[in-house]
Amino acid sequence: MSSRSDRAPMRGRLTVAACLTLVASAAAVLTACDKNRTDVAGGAQPASTFYIGPQPGPDRALPVAENPYHGDRTVLAEGRQLFNKFNCSGCHGDHAGGGMGPSLRDSSWYYGGSESDIFASITEGRQHGMPAWGSKLPRDQIWKIVTYIKSLRTPDEPDPPR
Repeated sequence: MSSRSDRAPMRGRLTVAACLTLVASAAAVLTACDKNRTDVAGGAQPASTFYIGPQPGPDRALPVAENPYHGDRTVLAEGRQLFNKFNCSGCHGDHAGGGMGPSLRDSSWYYGGSESDIFASITEGRQHGMPAWGSKLPRDQIWKIVTYIKSLRTPDEPDPPR
């Protein structure tokens, strides 16, 4: 008959065989998960193609949304109308000069000032009050608002402040 002290060192410890079994099981699960993943370029798109912060997994180039209206002056007036219609001006000011929300006329942007960054901010929302509009507005209207915002402080700006 063994004493209690003889059994204590084995309690809570895994044998080498048990450890190898756990590692093999984890590898099998990870491999199965990787096979079910679809690529944004070649398969179904995920719910959101905009990533904020560090992403787990291997380093890879993330998709960058491209503005279909980039440089199209014909949508600027409509972008301004949408900016006012959806009450962006309620927070950012009539000519986007700031108010309860930050100014969109300056060159200092918390989340990036590129077209794809602005699109992501409108679509996904931001902390401290920026709502997510992605489920409420069609993508083309968001892109028109982005085009208007990028026209601010340029000669192309429709109805500049006086």
